[in-house]
Amino acid sequence: MPRKPRQQRSRATVDAIVEAGFICVAELGITGTTTRHIAERAGISVGSLYEYFSNKQAIYEAMNQRMVTDVVAMIQPLLPQLMRMDITEAVHTLLGQFSNFLRKDDERYLKCARQAIRVDIKGYLDPIVKILSELVMNHLMHHPENMRMRNIPAMSYIFINGGVFAVIRHLSDPSPPVSFEELTQGLADMVGHYVAYERLLALSAGG
Repeated sequence: MPRKPRQQRSRATVDAIVEAGFICVAELGITGTTTRHIAERAGISVGSLYEYFSNKQAIYEAMNQRMVTDVVAMIQPLLPQLMRMDITEAVHTLLGQFSNFLRKDDERYLKCARQAIRVDIKGYLDPIVKILSELVMNHLMHHPENMRMRNIPAMSYIFINGGVFAVIRHLSDPSPPVSFEELTQGLADMVGHYVAYERLLALSAGG
């Protein structure tokens, strides 16, 4: 049974294996990558790799978790800036930063995200959905003029989960019909137009 990394050296080895997994998948793809490839890239023996991971799938699961953790870490420092923006600009900025995140390090995360989606990353998305839900509620508190919208919980659920699905669908398509920039603008406009419509209804009802 693979051991859990308790000591600093063990954690460093696990980090090296996961990092090597990202590099190998970006270069060779999910099916083309082997544990030997990952071990060689990490600078350890295959036997040492199996001390920490029982098989290649376990490494991929750790990579998925790392990617989600890094996405949340990317979003967290943006929250104060996003709070001050109107909702359309906030969505556009958030997705723009996500695009930059995927494309750094020679698009390693983008290549891995496309591969990871094929092994079902959806089971790891709860932390991302959670921080996006917190973003929505905090944005509403900073923009009380939007608090009169109808069905806020339902619409937040639809926009967050629908937006996440649209991004995943786009990333998993080798030849998407629209660019990521067009997808970003479309999602930002969709949310912005809905909020503007709801505010207009609220003003009409108040008048």
